[in-house]
This record gives sequence, C-alpha cells and structure tokens, in this order.
Amino acid sequence: MLLLGGMQRSVAATLADYIGKAAPSELIPGATRFGPLQGTPAIAPVYQNETLQGFAYLTSEFANATGYSGKPIQMLVGIDQAGVIKGLKLVDHKEPIVLVGIPVQRILDAVNKLIGTDMANVVRGGAASPQVDIVSGATVTVLVIGDSIVRSATKLIRSGRLGGAAIAATTSAPVSKIVDMDNSEVRDWQGLLADGAVRRLLVTVEEINQAFAKSGNAAAAEHPEDGEPDAAFIDLYAADVAVPTIGRSLLGDDGYQRLAARLKPGQHALLVAGAGRYSFKGSGYVRGGIFDRIELIQDGNSMRFRDRDHTRLGGVVASGAPELPEIALFSIPIDFGFDPVEPWTLQLLVQRVIDVREKAALTFDLGYRLPDALTKQQPLPAQTPKVATTSGPATAAPSPIPAVEPNEQPLWMRIWQGDLIKIGITVAALGTLVVIFFFQNALVRRPRFYNWVRRACLLFILVWLGWYANAQLSVVNVLTFANSLISGFSWEYFLSAPLIFLLWASVAAGLLFWGRGPFCGWLCPFGALQELTNGIAQALKVPQLRLPWGLHERLWPVKYIIFLVLFGTSLYSTALAEHLAELEPFKTAIILKFVREWPYVLYAATLLVAGLFVERFFCRYLCPLGAALAIPGRLRMFEWLRRWKECGSPCQRCAKECPVQAIHPEGHINVNECIYCMHCQELYFDDQRCPHMIQVRLKREKRDALSSPAMRGGKRPDTLITAGGRPIPSLNPTSPTSQA
Repeated sequence: MLLLGGMQRSVAATLADYIGKAAPSELIPGATRFGPLQGTPAIAPVYQNETLQGFAYLTSEFANATGYSGKPIQMLVGIDQAGVIKGLKLVDHKEPIVLVGIPVQRILDAVNKLIGTDMANVVRGGAASPQVDIVSGATVTVLVIGDSIVRSATKLIRSGRLGGAAIAATTSAPVSKIVDMDNSEVRDWQGLLADGAVRRLLVTVEEINQAFAKSGNAAAAEHPEDGEPDAAFIDLYAADVAVPTIGRSLLGDDGYQRLAARLKPGQHALLVAGAGRYSFKGSGYVRGGIFDRIELIQDGNSMRFRDRDHTRLGGVVASGAPELPEIALFSIPIDFGFDPVEPWTLQLLVQRVIDVREKAALTFDLGYRLPDALTKQQPLPAQTPKVATTSGPATAAPSPIPAVEPNEQPLWMRIWQGDLIKIGITVAALGTLVVIFFFQNALVRRPRFYNWVRRACLLFILVWLGWYANAQLSVVNVLTFANSLISGFSWEYFLSAPLIFLLWASVAAGLLFWGRGPFCGWLCPFGALQELTNGIAQALKVPQLRLPWGLHERLWPVKYIIFLVLFGTSLYSTALAEHLAELEPFKTAIILKFVREWPYVLYAATLLVAGLFVERFFCRYLCPLGAALAIPGRLRMFEWLRRWKECGSPCQRCAKECPVQAIHPEGHINVNECIYCMHCQELYFDDQRCPHMIQVRLKREKRDALSSPAMRGGKRPDTLITAGGRPIPSLNPTSPTSQA
C-alpha cells in the first residue's frame, strides 16, 4: 500500500536522525559510546571506552528497505571491523501487519538470526548469503528487513570503510569477459538447455517431502505433499533474456526488440518460468508488491523483485519448449549492479503450511552461469578496477553495455513505469466517471439503467481500487500535504505513489466543478462499502432511520471539529495526528480487509452496522476527510444540480428522499454534505414522481389530446381521455367540469 499521507520523509532519513534511539551496547555488546559520524552515507564508530569495537549504520542509507507498506523500514546495524554483524535494532517502521497483529518480537527473533554472520566471508564467496526465518503472516516484511541488512552490510564492506581494504581488493580484479552482443543465433529449447543458456531446477514430490523430513521440523514433516513421488512439485527455469541469442530464441525477434527498447543501458532482464503444483510467484506480489518466493543472489548481494519489475508472458517461442503455465519477465534494477558474465543464483523459497498461523520454509538454489559461447574476451587496462559503490556491488569498468548512473532516472518515474497497468485502469475509470458527470442529465432520465451503472461503479471502486489496489485516500494525506507546504514541498515525494497521486489530482479537479461529491459519492472505497451494504439492508427490509432535521443539522459540524483537531495536532506532531486519524476506519476495512486487532475491527464493524440503519452514517457525521474536502469545495465554479422553483415550497419530495439528507427543507442543496448520488436529479426529470414534472406532463397530454383529429372535427366532450387512459377535464366553458 502506498498512501501519500502515511509516507514519512524517511527516504531522506540519515543515521543522525536515528542513532540516538539505540544504546551502543545494543549494537555491539560491551560498547559504551558512539564516535562522531563519518563519511557519506554516514557510519558511526562504536567504542568500548577508548577502544574501537566496530561501526553502526542505518540500512536505508545503503540499500532499499521498502516494506509491505511501501515505506522504508529503518534498522540500525552494528558491525565489527572484520565484517561480522554484532547487533540489530528496529528503530522505525510503518508495517501495518506488525503494527496491528504480529508482535514486533517475533519479527526481531527472525532477523536476529543474522547476528554473528561473517559478512566479509560472504562477500569473498566463502559462504552463501544468509537467510532469515519466515514469520507466517509477515513474510514480506521479514524478507525485506533481512535483505536490507545483508545488502547494506555487503555494500559497506565492499567500500573498504571498515578497515577491510583487503576484502574489497580480493573482489575487485578486472575482468576481460563481456556479453557477445553480436552473437544473435536463434536456438531451439533443447539447444538452450544443453549449453546452459536456460537453467532448470526440478523438485519432485518425493524430494520436497524428504527435504522437509530432514529439516528437523517434525510438524512440517507431518504434512507431506500428496501425489506420485516422481510428480513435479515445481519445474523451474531461468535465463538472462537481455543476451541476444537467449532473448531472440525465447521471446522472438519482436519480443526481444521490445525488451531491448524498454531496458536502460546496462540493464538486464530474467525470464523465469515454472510448472508443477507450486507457484514461484506466490501471492505476496498481489498484497505487498513483492515476489517473496524467489530471490536473485550474486556475489553476496541479493534482491527480491517487485511488481513494478514484472511483466507477465503468455509463452516462449523457442521450438520444442514445454507447456509452462507460469512465465514472468523480471527487469533487474540498475542499482543492483548485476554483472551478466558472473555466476548468479535464483533462490526459491518453498513454504509448507503447518496450521492456520504457522508455516515452515526451505530454500532451493537454481545456479546460473552464462555459457562461454555467448561471451567474448575484451582486454582491459590492468589499472582499471571494479568500482565499489554504495548503490550496488562492484561492477566492471567499462561495462559490457554502456553504464548509466543509477540515479539518472528519478525513483518516481521508475515506480510509474512499473505500475503502468494499474495506472491505465485507474485513468480509464476516472475517464468513465468524467463522462458520467458531464452527461448526467441523459443518464438520470433512465433511472433503472443509471442505478445499475452506479452500483457497478461502487463495486469496482470497493473491490479493485480499495481492496486490491489499496488506493484509499485518507485525511492523513491532507495533513501531510499541508505540512509539506510549511516544511518544504517536493513533487517527487507525492509522485512516488501513482494511484494516490491520480486520485488526488482528480479530486482537486472535481472540487472546482462539483465540490466534494465526486470523491465522497463515487471514489471512496469505504463510502462505497457503506452504500452497498445499506442497499442490501434495504432489500432485506431493514428499517431505515431518518433523524429529525434539527438533530441532523447539529451533527454535521462534528466532522469539521474532528478535522480541525487533527489539523492542529499535525502542526505539533504528524505522527500523533496519524494515530488519532485511526478514527477513520479506512485502514481496517479497506487496506487490511479487517485482518487486525479486534478493537479496530469492532469499531469499523460498528460503523458499518450503524450504516445499515442510517445510510452513510460515518460519511454524514464523523468523516474528517469529507470535512477537509468540503472546505475548498465551496470554491466550485458551476452549479450542475438543477432545481425547480417549487422545490422546498411546497414540494418536499427530494428533501425527504435524499439518501444523506443533504437537502434543506427550504429546498436548496447543501453542497458541503452532498455526495452527488444524483437521486434528486432522477426526480427532477421524472414526470411520474416530481410534482412540477407531473404538471408539465398533464399540460402536454391535454394539449396533445385537444390537437387530435377527433377533437378538431366535432364537439368537445366534457372529459378527455388521453392515450395513457388518464381523464383530463375539457376546456369547454359550458361543461359542468370546466365551470367547477
């Protein structure tokens, strides 16, 4: 989930911001004090009296640490001069799963397994990259923390700043082998497998059962996989398709050219395909944007792919290729520093469910080395070393493909490029809503069709935009925006959440045209949930309560008071305002889908139950976001909702039927409270329910009847019968009816 309001400026957080949250002894046992910060990114010497014991650093300054929430997880790490991790401390996070359900200690117990790891040995290739234990229900969070610790330690060691220049030197020998970009021979599937251009990992049902039996986890061994022992549990394939021969063979000429046009200079992409009963994709990328079952490891550096790196493929074009139900194309971020001619590993995480709350996990490695036939030798000057940086592992200079600076393209642009499908769907939905609003008069003249359109829109907003995309706006967004204007505005900060940015842009435009109604009535997932559940309640004949106007009018200001309290609090402490903003049930009902501690679930459920009897109870009286939008909504430029002069006096029908009682008894619409459901516009054009339109219809029918051929040829009767069978008094002045 990426909610702009919840995003902290921790993308720019430094060690100086967090070093005071840990005691020296928590990071390196026996230490007594920190020394002055050194270098960029900063590291802090850690001393025992006057003896240097090691260094402390902040993971997010060396490696990406973005978690399930889309916000950085800040970890302080203590590491000694030999490259051994001595201590860890979690100092800041916004992980919803950890905040509301899983104890922090369980997360710490999992990642503390890394304490004591000799990362210098890992960097030298003497040991495999360490892994953290899996915590059921928080897999993504734990993996991100573990990855950030390992990657940051690797980069720090490579920089030679720990007094371990020899470590960097042993891994910095120049290479003379590069990818042969001129070799683009197309091969069949068996040929690619034979020379190792495509690598395979096959794990059978028997092998996976034996692996769990040998793991020492008795509970996991008691839940073996069913089926034939020789059946494929997973049949996994991987290849670097940025290499011309492999790319053209697997993707075809057109597919390879599209990939080459999309990749940045120096960037590579992996094709990963699988068959069998176990999915290498899992479900983490749907919920948290991270593919938590596969990990790319090279030279002690590791990463997990995110949904923005992923493209779904329908098949491979290589002759003789098997039927593979899962095929994915993953672009490797530039800042990983991937070297295509060096060995790398795709590590598969296999999870086995033990019970509702517990899982066991094992890892299997698919090793890969680019075949020599697809490389060529290129002499390099002896003095040209690999360059160790803080943004990736050591990379050869010059690179086989012209290198670019990792920060050449802003982060927000990379995020937008990775979310193109979601962005496209959101833009299409917003465009549809604009059409509905601009042509509302034509639509509301067909009430039955309009009601189906509205229900479909609300269902889409709830299920796709809310529960799937987690694009629920919040009053915290408003508070963060206001604070950014005071403390320093940054477009990149807000552009880093594409769907939220698009929604806010549309809301801003909607405020000028229609007020707050477009968001509250059409784009708010929780509002949609309230209206849909109330519709079900009405269909089941649940009695609807209509508050007396005097009480109803006096409850309106409550939400404005709540907003002002939150706004004032945010000026003092944004973090405190975020906690108080839990008055909004959006996180519980939409973002976390009610998977939360029972007080939060009970609160959200109570509001929904109240909404079964009083439609949109929360929107009417408690929603601080609605109050915040109503204030600038007063600046709207147009009046799109039509009224007759009879509205309010004598007719009260619209006021009585308004779902949220936004129409005053005097007949005018309070746009501060209107959710733009357009029910009053249905009545406005309805010549069967609106008294004004009934009079218009009767006059029209009378005029049509008097102009009929039968009336033009003879005496006018006392009573006229229209085509609809309704009697109309004659205009004959001598008739008793007209005299009456």
